[in-house]
Amino acid sequence: MTKAMTGAKMVVQALKDQGVEVVFGYPGGAVLPIYDELFQQNDIRHVLVRHEQAATHAAEGYARSTGKPGVVLVTSGPGATNAVTGITDALMDSIPMVVLSGQVPTFLIGSDGFQEADTVGITRPCTKHNWLVKDTDRLSATIHEAFHVATSGRPGPVLVDIPKDVQFASAEYQPKSKAKTDRYQPRIKGDMEMITRLVEALETAERPILYTGGGVINSGPAASQLLRELVDATGVPITSTLMGLGAYPASGRNWLGMLGMHGLYEANLAMHGCDLMINVGARFDDRITGRIDAFSPRSRKAHIDIDPSSINKVIATDFPILGDVGHVLEDVLRLWKARGRKVNREAIQRWWAQIEDWKKTDCLRFEPAKEVIRPQHAVARLEALTKGRDRYITTEVGQHQMWAAQYLGFEDPNRWMTSGGLGTMGYGFPASIGVQVAHPDALVINVAGEASWLMNMQEMGTAIQYRLPVKQFILNNERLGMVRQWQELLHGERYSQSWSEALPDFVKLAEAFGAKGIQCSDPADLDDAIQEMLDYDGPVIFDCLVEKHENCFPMIPSGEPHNKMLLGQASTKDAIKSGGAVLV
Repeated sequence: MTKAMTGAKMVVQALKDQGVEVVFGYPGGAVLPIYDELFQQNDIRHVLVRHEQAATHAAEGYARSTGKPGVVLVTSGPGATNAVTGITDALMDSIPMVVLSGQVPTFLIGSDGFQEADTVGITRPCTKHNWLVKDTDRLSATIHEAFHVATSGRPGPVLVDIPKDVQFASAEYQPKSKAKTDRYQPRIKGDMEMITRLVEALETAERPILYTGGGVINSGPAASQLLRELVDATGVPITSTLMGLGAYPASGRNWLGMLGMHGLYEANLAMHGCDLMINVGARFDDRITGRIDAFSPRSRKAHIDIDPSSINKVIATDFPILGDVGHVLEDVLRLWKARGRKVNREAIQRWWAQIEDWKKTDCLRFEPAKEVIRPQHAVARLEALTKGRDRYITTEVGQHQMWAAQYLGFEDPNRWMTSGGLGTMGYGFPASIGVQVAHPDALVINVAGEASWLMNMQEMGTAIQYRLPVKQFILNNERLGMVRQWQELLHGERYSQSWSEALPDFVKLAEAFGAKGIQCSDPADLDDAIQEMLDYDGPVIFDCLVEKHENCFPMIPSGEPHNKMLLGQASTKDAIKSGGAVLV
């Protein structure tokens, strides 16, 4: 039997019905009734961030490390507009998130009232769906529908805008069990005829490759297990996008490493030279394809994706399969086994011989310096000293992000949180907070650049308030590193606004917040300093002073095909002139 309650109480009850344990938010006038209800209960924990953008990134970190939707609560006007960057980030990276925003009373909407903004209009392009609830009778059902939309099909962010008078008014509460969700039921089973054609192609392919993305991880743990079984049973090489790291273990014998603009030489050349490309839960992003007209020109291509708008959007495919990755992989494996577990093993053996020859390039090789810490060395030592631990990694965006993807190994899904599609500087620190809230006993490290980290540095207050022992591992080159690298390679070494000239003392900054600060500049001290960071039971800012002009390689130059890669300190002009990779 339904019961009458205020809209504010409905919100909290709906969150409880949905199994929500944590809300990330920041109060304001238009959501005070909801905050008052949160105060009067103990089932849902609220984490007070210092900026609404941080609330969304923290919710993303929570969602990506747990598989549950992240929940955000913000006020009207600037509270909602501050959340837009994180909402867009979640849309690009397919992260389930439910944002609840306050709004001015219904009778003031359109009057330019205090802290009024057209939140539904502003967020329409960056959400899967959004709602303005003007009737308390519809509030609880709308929230339940929002959770369904956020988590079904291709995950993503949704927003429910709730006027203040709707929060005060009373109506009948509709429980989750009575919510109508039939309006949105994405297809999860793939077409068996197309799956059969794909299996037939797999049986005869001479140079197959699996190209995997974040969709494998979003599908759930079963999808990653099915992927591993398929790879190990067929012997097919596998590569991954930035978002898909961990779906197949980095220690796996068929692993080629990450592909793309800063991906591995062997992964990109294998993608270029394959005759069957099986895209599992990726979206043919421009950072993967390079110049589209030269992308893997001699291969037949399959695309498995739950989002119909992604298939044939960028690259025309021969085997388009709409459905949930986990369900489709299950059918592929079942059918392949039933047909006799056939692959062209002799040809695949020759294919592996070619790949092993490409691997000899050793594109991630570097020599540690004696006088200064090279950033690759710093990340490699972080990997060595944390490998095998219960570890979660977040990153900011830039060179450090790519070095982390190259030198850190991920054995399991949901352990790697980074901003892929939108490339949001300021993402990593609040994301690490969300991960630590979800996994209080785990080691959570944010690999950062000093410029990105400063964008949400205020969240040190959140880490201290909630005793979250997040480790901020800052590769400090005193530069906007990736911007500077592009200016060196593509803009005639004209370093326009890419040097930071007024950086804080990060050790003192940490101490000002009540955290621990560590600075390291000598390679000989690096291991001990990292261990000190790991041993400290609390938040740490680790200021790792690294070589200021180190470039991140390999690199596909902008506008070039994915088989033309810079492998060292060479100019883009030389790389193009050579017709292929340049190794220096």
